[in-house]
Amino acid sequence: MNEQIDTLFLKIIAGELPSFKIYEDQYTYAFLAAHPNSVGHTLVIPKKYSRNIYDTDPETLGHIMNTVSLVATHLRDVLACDGMNIYQNNEVAGFQAVFHIHFHLIPRYTGDGFAHFPINESLIAQLPDIHKKLQML
Repeated sequence: MNEQIDTLFLKIIAGELPSFKIYEDQYTYAFLAAHPNSVGHTLVIPKKYSRNIYDTDPETLGHIMNTVSLVATHLRDVLACDGMNIYQNNEVAGFQAVFHIHFHLIPRYTGDGFAHFPINESLIAQLPDIHKKLQML
């Protein structure tokens, strides 16, 4: 089977697998994460398949981001969380586990113990060289 037909998320959208749906519109679907990091940890996915950020067309990405904003605000208002992490992983090296683009909305609470990204101190001195290499002119 090809990747598009076989994705877990397309099966959820089609109702072939259960989910705890939070929101749905013509373009997107938001549901509680099966393996949550926090109360209200929600995934937002497009109904139109793309593997990850590298092959998602701008229109679909716009629809996703509209839903991310809407659902993040809803989670904040209902759960009274103190903050929100929004993650999007790409490819195995970037910890992508389901190869259908998705965003994690993780409500945060002061003192919840959820770890954040470590800082690589050795890169600070390299910032000018990295900047020169990456500038998009």
